[in-house]
Amino acid sequence: MLEGVGEIAAKKRVLRHVVLFRYKPEVTAAQLDEINRAFQDLQRQIPEVRDFERGINNSPEGLAKGFTHGYLITFGSEADRDAYLPHPAHKKFVEMLGGKLEEPFVFDYWTVE
Repeated sequence: MLEGVGEIAAKKRVLRHVVLFRYKPEVTAAQLDEINRAFQDLQRQIPEVRDFERGINNSPEGLAKGFTHGYLITFGSEADRDAYLPHPAHKKFVEMLGGKLEEPFVFDYWTVE
């Protein structure tokens, strides 16, 4: 059993949806701004999104493997996340990314607030 799982179950749990992007070198600063704004706007468009954070890698460890931008979306439940994924606003955002990413990385985990 994973350490801390019992503690998480006993407190207010939230589901974190971590998204990391490694952009293609030809993506411009203007395109990055547009993507960042569109991603952040999903919080306004999709009621299941509780919170949204974003940032640029600042780690001195050199282990980012080219991933430069990170996004953290918080949901109250798996049902909320499952409503977000096929939501038309999310699908439109994913289409916007077409041809701009070398690689995305997505990782979801439960934690407490």
